Amino acid sequence: MNIAIVGAGNVGQALASSAVRAGHSVSISSSDAAGALEAAAATGARPAGSNREAVAGADIVVIAVWYGVVDSVLTELGDALQGKVVIDVTNPVKPDLSGLLFENTSAAEQIQARIPSVPVVKAFNTVFAARQANPFVDGVALDALIAGDNDAAKTRVSALAESIGFRPIDVGGLELARGLEAFALINMLIQVRTGGSWQGGWKLLEPAA
Repeated sequence: MNIAIVGAGNVGQALASSAVRAGHSVSISSSDAAGALEAAAATGARPAGSNREAVAGADIVVIAVWYGVVDSVLTELGDALQGKVVIDVTNPVKPDLSGLLFENTSAAEQIQARIPSVPVVKAFNTVFAARQANPFVDGVALDALIAGDNDAAKTRVSALAESIGFRPIDVGGLELARGLEAFALINMLIQVRTGGSWQGGWKLLEPAA
């Protein structure tokens, strides 16, 4: 697949490195050209001079920026997102981790409302960057919990997740992104309270058939 990663922070670099390792063609962009060059050198991705340049030939666009700048990123990308699948990895948590920024909606739903003709899928937000780069704990593949309203888009995102080592699980429609964002906040709070490693993720265990 041709993957564009918009955002060159810890999450963007983690997903870029795992996607490159899986054999995908990956471009990465940052708020400044130097950041994109550094991220590309660290991950093996191709640096892009702008967000629009990054997404130009992409099949899948990963939004891996702080939620507070998502609106400006979507404004910049505009019609460049048409015909693509957008993955929202953001977590709209309050700065002090006292809760989520929204009630009765999610970041993913907010993004979908901004780009109604482009399928948005929530994915990869429930694990930390360390596990996005390496989705295994003690040899066990972590789950990539995926929510979205477009089945074809979710199939493509599931294939991407599986290719980099996750076990993809389709949790349902985009409304379920609210739960996934809550899962992410819970994971953060556990790490803070216990002095954790910030390397955990969620795993659904079921009895053997």
